[in-house]
Amino acid sequence: MTYEETLEYLFTRLPMYQRVGKIAYKKDLTNTLQLMDYLGNPHHKFKSIHIAGTNGKGTSAHGISAILQTAGYKTGLYTSPHLKSFTERIRIDGIEVNEQFVVDFVERIRPSIDKINPSFFEITVAMAFEYFASQKVDIAVVETGLGGRLDSTNVIIPEVCLITNIGYDHMDMLGDTLEKIAAEKSGIIKKHVPVIIGETLPETAPIFEKIAKNNGAKLIKAGISDWKPKKLTPNYLQKNMGGIESVIQELVRQGWNITSADINEGVEHMNELTGLKGRLQVIDENPLVIADVSHNAEGIKSLFEQITQITEGKLHLIFGSVKDKDLTPIFSLFPNDAMIYWTQSQVPRALSMEELAIQGVVNGIDGECFLNVNEAINHAREKAGIQDTILVTGSTFIVAEINEL
Repeated sequence: MTYEETLEYLFTRLPMYQRVGKIAYKKDLTNTLQLMDYLGNPHHKFKSIHIAGTNGKGTSAHGISAILQTAGYKTGLYTSPHLKSFTERIRIDGIEVNEQFVVDFVERIRPSIDKINPSFFEITVAMAFEYFASQKVDIAVVETGLGGRLDSTNVIIPEVCLITNIGYDHMDMLGDTLEKIAAEKSGIIKKHVPVIIGETLPETAPIFEKIAKNNGAKLIKAGISDWKPKKLTPNYLQKNMGGIESVIQELVRQGWNITSADINEGVEHMNELTGLKGRLQVIDENPLVIADVSHNAEGIKSLFEQITQITEGKLHLIFGSVKDKDLTPIFSLFPNDAMIYWTQSQVPRALSMEELAIQGVVNGIDGECFLNVNEAINHAREKAGIQDTILVTGSTFIVAEINEL
C-alpha cells in the first residue's frame, strides 16, 4: 500500500474516537497487550514518562519533551489527536515519524488487526511504541488519550507519572463526578513509581492519596512555578509549569542530567523543538487571528482571560464543537461584547452550525452560521478592524481545518 492507502485503511477499517465518538473507545487493555505481544513487547524496551489529566496534559507533554531534548536526550513524544498530519502523533526530537515506517508497520501488523479488531488508537499506540523501541530513544513522553486506567497507553511502566488536573470532560465515559474521573485518571499510577499531581481539589486529593498509597508510589504535589515567559505563551503553560518542573526534578533525583538552563530554554522554544500547534497560535496579524484547541470550560476560561489581557479592539469569536458535550458552562464564559460566528468541522462527531446556533439562542447568544471555519475566518476579516482580534476555538477539529495553520 502507499502511504495514502495506508491512512485510508486506518481511518476506515478501524473505529476512531475523534471521528465517531465513544463507540470507538475500548474500555479494556486486552487488545493493546495482544498487539504488544505480537510485536515482541516494545513497550518494555524504552524508558518513559506517562501523563494524564483533563486539561494541560498535551502542553505538559510537549514542555517536558522540549526540556529533555534541550538536555541532549533522544526523546520520543506520543500525543493525540493530530491536527494536520497523522504523523504528528509520533515524534522523536520533534521530527515526525516517517511515512514509510507507517506503511511498513501497518503491513506487518495487518494479520493481528484482522484477528483482534483493535481501535485506531490502539494501533497508533502500538505503532508509537514500536517506533520508539526501534529508534532506541533515551526516553519517551507518553500522553494518555482518554482517562488513564484503561487507556491504551497504560501498559508502560514509566520513570514518573504526571496527573495535571481533574475536570468535567468525557463524563459519559469516565464518570459523572470529579471523584470518579480522578479514579480513572489515577489508573496510570504504578507500583513504586513516583506520581506528580499538578492540581488537587478537595474532591480529588483523597483519591490520589489512596491510590498512590495502595501502590507504594511516592506522591508529590506540584508547587507554583516562578517561571516567567519571555514571549507570548498560553496562560495554561504557566499553570502547568509546576507539574513540568516537578517531573524534571524527580528525573534529576533519579540521575538524569538536566539543568535549570535546560528547563528555561526548552520551554521557551517548545513550539519549535516539538512542533506544537494550535495553542494560542498566531495565524495572521492586522487583524490578529489566533487559533487555540481549548475545548472545555476550564481551558476556554483561561483562554478568554488571556485574550482579554493581550489584545485590544473587538473580539470576533469563531466557535465550533462536537456533539457529545454540554456547552452551557462554556457559553456562560463568552464575552458579552464579542461577535459570534458558529461553524462546524467536517467529521461525523461535529455539532452542526444550526444546532450550535439554537443552543446559543437558548443561552442568550446570537451569531452567524458558516459551513466551515475558513469561510468564517474570511467573513470575520471583512468585518474586523485592524485592532480587532479573531479567535478560533472550541474544537480540535475546527482548528485542524484552518487552511493557514
